Amino acid sequence: MFNSIVMVKQVPDTANISGKVMKDDGTVNRTKLPAIFNHEDRVALELALQVKEKYGGKVIAITMGPPRASDILRECLYMGTDETYLISDRKFAGADTLATSYVLSEVIKKIGGYDFIFAGRQAIDGDTAQVGPQTAEKLGIPQITYTEEILDVNKNKIKIKRKIDGGYEIVESTLPVLITVLKNVVSPRPFSSKRVMAFKNAKSVLDLEKLAEENSLLYTDKLIHEYKERNLLINTFTMDDLNLDIKRCGIAGSPTKVHKVESVILKGGNQIRVEPTKAGLNNLIEQLMTDHIFG
Repeated sequence: MFNSIVMVKQVPDTANISGKVMKDDGTVNRTKLPAIFNHEDRVALELALQVKEKYGGKVIAITMGPPRASDILRECLYMGTDETYLISDRKFAGADTLATSYVLSEVIKKIGGYDFIFAGRQAIDGDTAQVGPQTAEKLGIPQITYTEEILDVNKNKIKIKRKIDGGYEIVESTLPVLITVLKNVVSPRPFSSKRVMAFKNAKSVLDLEKLAEENSLLYTDKLIHEYKERNLLINTFTMDDLNLDIKRCGIAGSPTKVHKVESVILKGGNQIRVEPTKAGLNNLIEQLMTDHIFG
């Protein structure tokens, strides 16, 4: 049996940028954008679930983000995840890849008991492909990036086919190992209707705290106990639950910032009619060479 931790992320839908999406401090105003499950992370989750089905074990999904990020953890449960963890605190806000990987690595150490860590190659809101490798580095474990296929798994090693420029290579690694996955490796399974009905009311500790604040007849401790008994509790880590260096978290621990976010729309310019003659084609080729598109 092999246990997997999958790092997933709720990302802004960068295909639908509108309004003021940048704050004055250089961070992304995520409330101004619709949020979606990062596709490559969903693919990574599917691969982890396939490993579980073939070899046994369990799958744990973790995400770092605002309280609403629990939405994608419910989706993970709908797909077949055994446990989920929300990592959320205002002190984590504005984190770049360095600060994010630090927090994720410390949470993974706290969870423990894993053979594999899966993640998408990159998230669509940053396109850096850095969080996975940085997390592996902080954990002191090997990493295999650009994974296309898992070829074999045994007690001590995994064999993987990974994409490289112009082809692929077959690599082996000892366990535990962190694996980043390409977006077209597998097709994520649809939600199980039975699991949707079972977990649609799953809530994080932050969700339960909000319920208690809105209703004086409810108490957070009792709600947590009730939801845990019903297997509907999304485990939650805040700064108070983790022994972290505050200087390495959030904006304070982030040496990089987003300069600008905008939606780039390609529009047609002047149209030139190319006559279907030898002279017309020669003129087109000459123009393309002048514009350095050819040659």
